[in-house]
Amino acid sequence: MTSHSDSSLKSSTAPGPEKDSLIFLTAQWKWLVMVNYICNPEHLKPWLPAGTEIDCWNNNCYLSLVGFQFHDTRVKGFSFPLHQNFEEINLRFYVRRETAAGLKKGVVFIREFVPKPMITMVANWLYGENYKTAATRSRILIEDEQVDVKYEWRTGGRWHQVMASAALEGKRIVNGSEEEFITEHFWGYVKRRKNVTTEYRVDHPGWEICPIKETKVDVDFEKLYGKQFSFLNDQSPKSVFLARGSAVSVCEGKRIRT
Repeated sequence: MTSHSDSSLKSSTAPGPEKDSLIFLTAQWKWLVMVNYICNPEHLKPWLPAGTEIDCWNNNCYLSLVGFQFHDTRVKGFSFPLHQNFEEINLRFYVRRETAAGLKKGVVFIREFVPKPMITMVANWLYGENYKTAATRSRILIEDEQVDVKYEWRTGGRWHQVMASAALEGKRIVNGSEEEFITEHFWGYVKRRKNVTTEYRVDHPGWEICPIKETKVDVDFEKLYGKQFSFLNDQSPKSVFLARGSAVSVCEGKRIRT
């Protein structure tokens, strides 16, 4: 176990002819707490989808624990009662894929926790993701030019928590920075079978980052993700970001065979 104490400024979305892909989901992603760990890339190879390779920054391989809010969620333009606003907490790492159209930088999710069984069922069925249903709760407190963001989710017989306190005013992300690397991967990749990968695009404008004042991570990674990730219980984060978020769109997935 470890315990450590909305405006858009630029556009950076996926280029190329696949821009015409059909949009499956739209939403607002708000107040993303991004807790970033350094990991040996060999450790992630069992989860690496065919056709991709580990993407590193400054020769470091990253795992990120990310908590955020979905708002005004719509599927194919339709909103569904009790499924518009909810929390998600995920553990992810970063990959890249060379294509004829250019380099695609993406993420692979180890596991994603949400509070609605229907969301879990649809995401796992359509995209092959590894969603799990769990009780979740969040608190956003804005006061005296400071924002306090907390996400909690219950699984393995206990509540887990990530929290960040930050200055309310957001800052531009610097080109080439660690923040840019973590926030600007616009593709999702899922390992379906040995030679089959699902690829989908996620579009959003560049995010603002709020300067961090204090963070807390109270998570049992072994209970959440298995013994393979128990090493994170004894490891301090390399960095923690709070991103203000923006509107996003998630496109329909397609299967790639290698």
